[in-house]
Amino acid sequence: MVAAFVILGSYVLGSLSFAYFAGRLLKGVDLRKVGSGNLGATNTLRELGTLPGVIVLLLDVAKGAVAVWLGSTFATDGQWWLVLACGLAAIAGHNWPFYLQFKGGKGVATAAGVMLGIFSLPLLCAMAIALIIIAVTRYVSLGSIIGSFLLPIFVYLFEMKLSPELWFAVLIAAVVILRHHSNIRRLMNGTEKKLSFKKKTENGA
Repeated sequence: MVAAFVILGSYVLGSLSFAYFAGRLLKGVDLRKVGSGNLGATNTLRELGTLPGVIVLLLDVAKGAVAVWLGSTFATDGQWWLVLACGLAAIAGHNWPFYLQFKGGKGVATAAGVMLGIFSLPLLCAMAIALIIIAVTRYVSLGSIIGSFLLPIFVYLFEMKLSPELWFAVLIAAVVILRHHSNIRRLMNGTEKKLSFKKKTENGA
């Protein structure tokens, strides 16, 4: 029973959409209806500016890390799976928040927070490559997709065995990549937007 409540709490924690709150508080807009329509740090940065985007990014990462902490705190002997379940619940909450018609973000930052609490070194390796790709191409989606793909590979390289954590990393990578299906299409036809640190003005300039 305790495990069920902790998992549910992790989902509720993950469903706290800081991008949505920022849009409403700072500009009176629903970020689901402007820009890419995604409730994540990148759309926040494009529509609200760099500082709100960075704050949303950090808070989304924190959600995942706190969910893992909750799982590890309440897990008893033999409940190693609770940590993974709480992490997955937080990602699900971010992607599909119950109070926003299940339309949220793509889970990259929250997944990073989850993996930070479980496999920090593989995550940092994947993130380093992702950031290089973003810096060179200015495509956040491309860096996120490749970083997610590389995550389970680095987990395996650090562990050198087929562990439950490895399959968990594979599952997270699959969820993140599938959530980027529209970005993949735009990348292929050359219509994906590049990252810009210029705050959008009212007239769109």
